[in-house]
Amino acid sequence: MGTWYESGMRSFPPPVTRPVAPRIEDPLELLRACHDKIRRFTALTLRLRDHVIDHGADAQAQEAAQSILRYFEVAAPLHHDDEEQDLFPALRVIGGAELSDHMDALEAEHLTLSALWQQLKPWLQATSAGQPMACPDAAQAFALRYQAHAQREEDDIYPAASALDEVTLGRISAAMVARRTQA
Repeated sequence: MGTWYESGMRSFPPPVTRPVAPRIEDPLELLRACHDKIRRFTALTLRLRDHVIDHGADAQAQEAAQSILRYFEVAAPLHHDDEEQDLFPALRVIGGAELSDHMDALEAEHLTLSALWQQLKPWLQATSAGQPMACPDAAQAFALRYQAHAQREEDDIYPAASALDEVTLGRISAAMVARRTQA
């Protein structure tokens, strides 16, 4: 039987310095996969908060905290770069004012999510080191806002990508893969 934080999923991969670089033809597939991980790791953050209240920063809590830290320190910033540096600029060329307004709001929210992450990170670092520390109120806001943010991107932005031509999608995909393979 798995640990409390696995919830029927495979256990987390061993630590790596950067995410595995997938070879994909559809960059939206990678972005949606990132959103699935965001949902998984934000939900894990809330389960970890509850676990630490009952069991302290035990070995399972330490491993979960390390996994959350790894994802939001390495992969999540790459995901934001994928959107802000590649997808959103391509969509601004073909989209209208409403789409541009949605992207502006989501880019601003990336900054808000980053600020919430900075409030949450010390608790995760302490937990990963087995040191007791009260979980900040930011944990709930971080998890719920990030989940809602991902959904808004999927609902308001990603459908517009169907209007991008194959050359543009290929350029976006290549940039995303390159970002993940840089030393």
